[in-house]
Amino acid sequence: MRALLQPVLAVALGLALGLLVTAVAGESPWRVLTILGQSAFGSPYDLGMTLFYATPLIFTGLAVALPLHAGLFNIGAEGQLTLGALAAAAVGALFPSVPWPLAPVLAVLAAFAAGALWGYIPGWLRARRGSHEVINTIMLNFVAAGLASYVTLYLLKNPESQNPETQAIGAGYVLSRLTWFGDAPLSTALFLALLAAFLVWAFLWKTVAGFESRAVGGNEAAARTAGIRERRARILAMTLAGGLAGLVGVGEVLGNAGRFRLGFSPDFGFIGIAVALLARGRASGVVAAALLFGALHKGTSDLDLETENVTRDLSLILQALVILSVSADGLWTWLRKRRAS
Repeated sequence: MRALLQPVLAVALGLALGLLVTAVAGESPWRVLTILGQSAFGSPYDLGMTLFYATPLIFTGLAVALPLHAGLFNIGAEGQLTLGALAAAAVGALFPSVPWPLAPVLAVLAAFAAGALWGYIPGWLRARRGSHEVINTIMLNFVAAGLASYVTLYLLKNPESQNPETQAIGAGYVLSRLTWFGDAPLSTALFLALLAAFLVWAFLWKTVAGFESRAVGGNEAAARTAGIRERRARILAMTLAGGLAGLVGVGEVLGNAGRFRLGFSPDFGFIGIAVALLARGRASGVVAAALLFGALHKGTSDLDLETENVTRDLSLILQALVILSVSADGLWTWLRKRRAS
């Protein structure tokens, strides 16, 4: 109960502090909270948009959470998702005649493989050369952006558009939209994200490889003494993390745009770090945290129109305050001691 209650209280505290900021700005906190709730959950379309924004955050949150168990910090989800989306679009554009259902499976595998390759590189460098994964993944984000720009503008450029985007994918690759949510661009990629969360949980807690990853993250020296190959565990964790981030491209390319567009991600990879931290590395917590951040992203989109002094940038403030509240272990330790006394 304590493990469940602390994040809930932390989220409530962060939101309360954020609403106090709106009061300082001259808006009614209750009115702002009402706008956030109605914009995020007020209609089937609003709920669909919230889930649409939450879907990529589940993938990127898992891409950060899984390596955390192995003692690694993946900052490269943004680059990994970029190459994953580009790979899915490239397969769909180069082989447009592949029929359904083989076509989406092929695109999913391509997205996972491209992201996994971009995760394998920093994992290998950390395991074999001792290079810190934070530095490597940050640098690889820029390399991925450069590669995506080159491929999009020179190799797969859409000749019918002036926008920086690739050619359209074949009709067999397009995922079905969930019509329960009106015109929201929510596709069956949501179910893939939920399946990924379940598989990550099963990997970490039900497999030998997952146990080895957690053992390396908990105590590398003890794991080595027990005969666990810590290098292999770290490489595997980063490779799987990259593949999970690459799956963001499935929802964007196959379920929404039908092509790869430069700059499609509003920093999903970096928001995924906040999602993983809020979830404390737990797969089920990642799903809940992604839903929260998706609701904040959708809910704050109406503040520009509905208020005079608060804009959608409030979403960033709320995210920061929630993360600070969750990470304030000293505060929660003090509260527990005070309650015990």
